[in-house]
Amino acid sequence: MPDYDFMSDTTEDTSTRFVTFITPNLKRFDLAIMTTNRFYGKKLITDLQSGRTAIVGQDDLDEEGYLEFAYKLTEEEAADLRQFLEFVVGTVNFTD
Repeated sequence: MPDYDFMSDTTEDTSTRFVTFITPNLKRFDLAIMTTNRFYGKKLITDLQSGRTAIVGQDDLDEEGYLEFAYKLTEEEAADLRQFLEFVVGTVNFTD
């Protein structure tokens, strides 16, 4: 094995929810929503159609342009996704 300088290497059991839905604007989303003990309680959300993944918490949903940038969405598409994710994303838990 090459001489890598590992910063972290851990294994963890996670929970993954797969959701497919169509918005009122007829945009289809296929998501994998992973719950993990990492990322301070935020979710690791993958758009299975584009392969884009982002770490998403309530603070990210409140940040203007975050979903548009992370998933390369229009403002309208991001608003629809944000509305769904409001039900999925919980509060952030800082453990430090």
